Amino acid sequence: MRIHIATDHAGLDLSQKIQAHLREAGHEVVDHGPTAYDALDDYPAFCINAAQAVITDQRAGTEALGVVFGGSGNGEQIAANKVKGIRAALVWNDSTALLARQHNDANVISIGARQHTEDEAIRFIDLFIAEPFSEEERHARRIAQLAEYEATGDIAGKGVDH
Repeated sequence: MRIHIATDHAGLDLSQKIQAHLREAGHEVVDHGPTAYDALDDYPAFCINAAQAVITDQRAGTEALGVVFGGSGNGEQIAANKVKGIRAALVWNDSTALLARQHNDANVISIGARQHTEDEAIRFIDLFIAEPFSEEERHARRIAQLAEYEATGDIAGKGVDH
């Protein structure tokens, strides 16, 4: 599987370790930056580029997911979610890593590099990558509603205020 990764200065060391782990596991890893430490760098472009690459790959039929890191993971998740078609989930334990895939068919996860050990982050990512979407109708329906809103600004028959 192709894994797109992005971070900021807070997650740079963790990102490098995660990339090595993923390559050893047989994944193709694409690093969207940064490539060097800069305490004043800005994560949005890095995360948006990674998220855009995930959706571009998926639309082309390439199996791909994304992982973004930051101090808390919050801003990075927000940035990734600005890309149409991305469902980025903030992951903080094994359950949220699994549910992000099972229920939300998340295609990007965000992890707070300052919130977790390297071993925890690796475990979350491995669980996320290995877990399939459940395909349950209720989850597929909800994901379709989110996509409809993203495309039209409305969810037909659901009372979305304009």
